[in-house]
Amino acid sequence: MTNQAPIALPAADGLYFRPLSEADLQGWLELVVRIAEAEKAPWHDQRSDLVEVLESEQDPVAENTLIGVDTDGAPRAYGFVAKNPASAYGYAFGGVDPTWQRRGIGRAVLAWQEAHVRRRCAADGSETPMVRTYTEEGNPARNALLTSADYGIVRYFSEMLRPLTDAPEVREAHGIRLVPFTPELAEPVRLAHNEAFTDHWGSAPRSEQKWAFLLKHEDLRPDWSAVALDAATGEVAGYQLSMYDPERFAREGRREGYTEILGVRRAWRGRGIAQALLADAMARYKAAGMDHASLDVDTENPSGALGLYEFLGYRPLRRSMAWDKVL
Repeated sequence: MTNQAPIALPAADGLYFRPLSEADLQGWLELVVRIAEAEKAPWHDQRSDLVEVLESEQDPVAENTLIGVDTDGAPRAYGFVAKNPASAYGYAFGGVDPTWQRRGIGRAVLAWQEAHVRRRCAADGSETPMVRTYTEEGNPARNALLTSADYGIVRYFSEMLRPLTDAPEVREAHGIRLVPFTPELAEPVRLAHNEAFTDHWGSAPRSEQKWAFLLKHEDLRPDWSAVALDAATGEVAGYQLSMYDPERFAREGRREGYTEILGVRRAWRGRGIAQALLADAMARYKAAGMDHASLDVDTENPSGALGLYEFLGYRPLRRSMAWDKVL
């Protein structure tokens, strides 16, 4: 890649594009927040999410990011791509300041991302390069941009919610011990997660660095998280890591614990471990003063997760979509 000519940066009147740097962190975060507020987004990337982009070993910032600043140096648009070398596709993420939208900037950033993903796919030997991105169903402007750029929806995800007034009783599965998540269990849980998600659509193994970013996330609540251990062997059979977004109450009037990741290794499936982990999570949320529990699910999850969540009282709140485009 380093011997190839650089991909032309987006052209937009009044904006100068360059790679992101650590000095951009605060201004970039403020831009992300402005975009989310204008879109009435249910969530947005936090500071640690942006730090992950800036420090990624897999996707070096100088090659895989850009930011567009105006004549005063204020950030007005950004984009970045991410790609696991083992995957046939790359991801595109980005946004444009609400006051600078409808000027073709989003389309120009997307074109740069597509060119970059195409080059990275070629370098990794992918025969059919593809770019993937995600949107909320309630974001008509972004969805219209993707439709006009020949993207197609390939998957739906549901955010699900349930009140904690009648949370189920915690019952450990036979032969399983539920223990709090601790730093000593971090690496065994990472390995278990990579194994458990092998058959999940769009999943890629989490490197030690990416896992470390998750564990340092400001919203992560280790005290609300738990690990299911095989009582006989001590092996990690399942796990759930939880988060708390303090802005959710101000936006939507709820105090909710969010199950960020939930997994059960194949050899231990069918024993009620996921149900036990979720019931335990709800008890932890309730004890901490939360009034709701939430999570997201791939509606076509092969493990039957959607049915389990519905059985446990979770109900769909809103949807997001994955979009693909073959390049």
